[in-house]
Amino acid sequence: MEKPLVPTDADVAFYRANGYLVIPDVFSPAEVKELRGVTDDFVERASRVEAHDGVYDLEDSHRRGNPRVRRIKTPHLHDPLYAAAARHPGVLAVLSRLIGPSIRFDTGKLNLKSAGYGAPVEWHQDWAFYPHTNDDLAAVGIMLDDVDEANGPLLVVPGTHLGPTYDHHAEGRFCGAMDIARSDLDLTKAVPLLGRAGSITVHHARLVHGSATNGTNRPRRRLLYQYAAADAWPLKGVGDYDRFHADLLTGEEPEMPRIVATPVRMPYPEARNGGSIYENQKGTARRYFATTGHL
Repeated sequence: MEKPLVPTDADVAFYRANGYLVIPDVFSPAEVKELRGVTDDFVERASRVEAHDGVYDLEDSHRRGNPRVRRIKTPHLHDPLYAAAARHPGVLAVLSRLIGPSIRFDTGKLNLKSAGYGAPVEWHQDWAFYPHTNDDLAAVGIMLDDVDEANGPLLVVPGTHLGPTYDHHAEGRFCGAMDIARSDLDLTKAVPLLGRAGSITVHHARLVHGSATNGTNRPRRRLLYQYAAADAWPLKGVGDYDRFHADLLTGEEPEMPRIVATPVRMPYPEARNGGSIYENQKGTARRYFATTGHL
């Protein structure tokens, strides 16, 4: 394996100011091919599934025998290739420069924007779902396909990780989506994160982001893993401390959490539609991507 790519000082400064990075060719073509293969196997097995379960989050148009999967939940728990990708030395080398030497894995998912119908994700901040004692948290997206402006790329609004935590509620309940009409955001500044298969994206937990439907005849599959500085503790609590400790990937377990003043909104009362973000966002009052011609 080649020496992992490490962000330069300029990259780190860009991330601090803008809240995101795109780093090409972190995963080799051979690694991407293996991950695509196991993903194809998971989708094929979904043809025997009729409803959401512990592995699959399904498109509304999914039918038994005609699988339409929008997410594989916690893929790192279901296949060793996915688990290895979460601990890839290239990913850890990048994160060590951005959030420090002690890194904890949080969770992961595999979002599949299939050709022609891959579901959109409304504008949101990850921070709204899982606030911590400090905000040194980042999500890493691993591109399993080439991503361009047409096949539903991740869209980010640069610099919003330095601003407020927006309301992600509708009718008094958490819905995991922002009502853009009630915000001060200028979405003309949104940037698509593009790249070749094998590239990774990194975005800060407080960065505003979303994505439109994939309307092309090409898939856009992306492994998405969440990481935190080891001294960032979840404000919603730790359900399983042994697993929490086992998820420390690099560095040492801190003696105390680090507490930093950051704007927090708690995701309560819980969403009417439980489950994944796709289900949560069905409770939103206004769907941006469904109303502005981005489909």
